Amino acid sequence: MTIHAYAAKEVGGKLEPFDYEPGSLGLEEVEIEVKYCGICHSDIMIVDDEIGISQYPVVPGHEVIGTVNAVGEGVQNLQIGQQVGLGWLSHSCMSCEWCLAGDHNLCQSAQPTIIGHYGGFADKVRAHHKWVFPLPDALNPQTAGPLFCGGITVFNPIVQLNIKGSDRVGIIGVGGLGHMAIQFLSAWGCEVTAFSTSADKEAEARNLGADHFVNSSNPTAIKELTNSFDVILSTVNADLDWESYVAALRPRGCLHFLGITPHPIAVQMISLLLGQKSISASPVGSPSVVEQMLNFVARKQLQPMVEFYPFEQVNEAMDRLREGKPRYRIVLQR
Repeated sequence: MTIHAYAAKEVGGKLEPFDYEPGSLGLEEVEIEVKYCGICHSDIMIVDDEIGISQYPVVPGHEVIGTVNAVGEGVQNLQIGQQVGLGWLSHSCMSCEWCLAGDHNLCQSAQPTIIGHYGGFADKVRAHHKWVFPLPDALNPQTAGPLFCGGITVFNPIVQLNIKGSDRVGIIGVGGLGHMAIQFLSAWGCEVTAFSTSADKEAEARNLGADHFVNSSNPTAIKELTNSFDVILSTVNADLDWESYVAALRPRGCLHFLGITPHPIAVQMISLLLGQKSISASPVGSPSVVEQMLNFVARKQLQPMVEFYPFEQVNEAMDRLREGKPRYRIVLQR
């Protein structure tokens, strides 16, 4: 059989039609017929080889929604025709200490869906069954794709940091990640403050569930919030005045990074030491946390805000994301 995809064949290249033969289906593999696929900034990062690990040709796409088209002989938890999703990881070793402990997302030999593996900008994509997730019936498949990268990225710290419904949480950035973080943490019961340099996003942030909005282009506004937050999540790929955000934490508070800063984070140790504060970060979640997120989102009837493009307009959609124009995610559809 032949899989028809869109690939970048060089650094920063436009996506072109690309066909490949996937070979025989592995014993524990699942083949998904792709119906929808979100576009994430990580797709651009890998196409442009921003972190020096891309392998060309690159077939992007790691926010996949589709139906099971075929299963390997060792797959018992999924059936042909079942509606499923696939995210950033498509395989992990299943035998290291991290996989055995249920932290498959920390597996040192985990296989990203779009690095050394052809992703979901295609009519079909394959992955290990452990990383293919049935969609709850209450989820809208048209908008569910971004949950499998952006969504789990902002949900994972809720679990890892043991965020409680009584916590006061700040979210830096009202964008592709931030708008989902606001929804999730508001539904979790937290008092949520959104930080954004775009004052025109205040009404939208509040509609998503933010209790407060801070125009972070005004440094005085941040300094007035000293000793206010149990957790601050940074969802932006930017260098900011991190000292101000550390000062805004309560004792034992945590500044947690989900976006990738261009430069090292500079914070005075005394700022952390006196309040027993911490700085941390996390990747996408383990399979069990992904399932927890899907059930939570379905129960609370949450969904990302998306714009739709046909697969044939993938380059136009990628350009729109490069320009930072979507509100707030883009989904390709057939």
